[in-house]
Amino acid sequence: MSLAHARAAADWLLRSWRRLGAALLALAAAGGVAIVLFAWSGLYSVAASSGHWALVELFLRFGMESSVRTHAPALTPPDLRDDSLIRLGAGHFHAGCAFCHGSPGTPVGAAALKMLPPPPALDARLSEWTDQQLFWIVRHGIKYTGMPAWPAQGRDDEVWALVAFLRRLPSLDAASYAALALGEIEPRPETARQIVSGEDRVETIEACARCHGLEAGPRSRLVPVLHGQPRQMLETALHAYRRRERDSGIMQVAAAELDDKAVRDLAAFYARLPPPAAPPPPAAPDAEAIARGAVLAAQGDPGRQIPACLNCHGGAGLPAYPRLSGQPARYLSGQLAAWRAGLNARTPGGTVMAAIARRLTGQQAADAAAYFASLPLPPAQEARR
Repeated sequence: MSLAHARAAADWLLRSWRRLGAALLALAAAGGVAIVLFAWSGLYSVAASSGHWALVELFLRFGMESSVRTHAPALTPPDLRDDSLIRLGAGHFHAGCAFCHGSPGTPVGAAALKMLPPPPALDARLSEWTDQQLFWIVRHGIKYTGMPAWPAQGRDDEVWALVAFLRRLPSLDAASYAALALGEIEPRPETARQIVSGEDRVETIEACARCHGLEAGPRSRLVPVLHGQPRQMLETALHAYRRRERDSGIMQVAAAELDDKAVRDLAAFYARLPPPAAPPPPAAPDAEAIARGAVLAAQGDPGRQIPACLNCHGGAGLPAYPRLSGQPARYLSGQLAAWRAGLNARTPGGTVMAAIARRLTGQQAADAAAYFASLPLPPAQEARR
């Protein structure tokens, strides 16, 4: 083939590709216009009652599953058999998930079944997903399904708690589910009547008691003991969760519907409670860590600009600060990890604490948690007056 023939062939191919490209662009433009006109006409019913065409439902399901598999992170999960992790997830599932997905002994509600797509009963579907895929779904939610994202995106530890519970869920019956998710929910009538004006407040106390307990205290080492904490601190914390100034997907959901009076009543209720009869059992004590933590709590670390913990968090601290004695070491370590990660730093107190926590080494954080966990819980607030 001569050079002239080769150039002519190349020009022809180029013109052909240009014509094909122009035709495809015109076709795409026409399709786009047709879609806009179809949507503008309103002929397609968006009523959830009409459902999807079978082909559309199949396509959406296929796309959702493919997206989850593609985006699920390659993370190593924590021990999902951890009882404290499961109990923390159980309390949130009951408060935030069971309404749509049902629970053992309580099927998916009639209203939820009319959603499109209807939320599935999870016990029969969880085996379809890996731990990492469940983590991604819980953390990010799924568009166009009503499945919400986790309220506090920085709290992966809370997301794993719910995943841990979901792994336990298929093995639960109604009684074992209630034991995990509801906990001790019967408040003492004499105390409740002193601080509430009606049944709604009793229900609010019961909701808090599912995780934080009443007579027996919390059963998860990842949950703080609120008994005997300063009323002002409890009120401040609840307001911060309501305003989403503290990062906890669990507590933001729990506090979202509390009005100002409910916040005051709950804070007063827990401030008056004596130490629980059965606090969370401590982990095996580490005498050396406790000794190092005692020095840090009493003296701080001037070289790292860390003040003594007891200045604010001891018995003589201001009522705006929590008393840390007797709190579970795992809870304290988790909170310090959140501070050190830059979370919970959107309130005046949080700004101060985040700066201090970032100066702690990992060993110092563990030592402080071990020391305070080794101490007895504080008495009821009235006993300190």
